[in-house]
Amino acid sequence: MKTLLLDITRWDLLTDAAGNIAAAEAPYEQAQDVASALRTFLGEVWYDTTLGIPYFQQILGHTPPVTLFQELMVQAAKTVPGVVSGECTIQAFEDRRVNGQVTFTTDDGQTGTVALQ
Repeated sequence: MKTLLLDITRWDLLTDAAGNIAAAEAPYEQAQDVASALRTFLGEVWYDTTLGIPYFQQILGHTPPVTLFQELMVQAAKTVPGVVSGECTIQAFEDRRVNGQVTFTTDDGQTGTVALQ
């Protein structure tokens, strides 16, 4: 399944040289899909309201344990087709900010990293 290529600063569609909507290519495709999964709020995806992270229910306005946050990030990454494992590393979790990364492995053995900022 192809993923539409998104601009990394605006998270909006890009066009290719011919003016068509651009598609992402592997391995960037999986990294972009993981990044999208990490940004998705629970219930936001109208065709499958079970997808997403329970930001309102368990993260925002709460003080979750870092391990819960890490597990939610890994679970979200593994919802991306082809992603078989993940690891979330947190460098800072304070003042309502999280800095870290999610490293994932695909079923063909490739690895990728998505920053949390």
